[in-house]
Amino acid sequence: MSGDRDRLAGQMMAASAIVFGAALLTILTAHAFERFGGYAPCPLCLQERYAYYFGVPAAVVAFFAARGNGFGFARLVLVLIAIGFLINMAVGIYHSGAEWKFWPGPATCGGGFDLKWGSEGIVDTPVIRCDEASWRFLGLSFAGWNAVASAILAGIAAWGASRRG
Repeated sequence: MSGDRDRLAGQMMAASAIVFGAALLTILTAHAFERFGGYAPCPLCLQERYAYYFGVPAAVVAFFAARGNGFGFARLVLVLIAIGFLINMAVGIYHSGAEWKFWPGPATCGGGFDLKWGSEGIVDTPVIRCDEASWRFLGLSFAGWNAVASAILAGIAAWGASRRG
């Protein structure tokens, strides 16, 4: 019986660790594109970060709960992580669709950097739109890649939550 508990703990800990590492890498990459690449986030981009801000620390909680044989609590946290990333995937799909002009973006579609003041008033203040992709790789924008990453993270968290002893 101890072998089953150890295997269950190992599987739940592995799922938690993978979600932690992949989600942390994803959100750090988003911040690096913003900070070093000069890609300012739009309001939807900022909203799409919420799942990562929840998922990263929650994965740590799930890891230690599984390690301490708190499988029910670890399962609950992994389910919440999966739900969060599924919602985030939907937001990413909505955002991508707005960028491709499949449907309109939100009414509050502009934003980004704070206003910059110069001697002659406001200068060089970019408007970041939710319905225009600022970057694409293999045909997907930041929002599209977020949807892909969120789907994968939701799947890993759901797999971890589905483990039984």
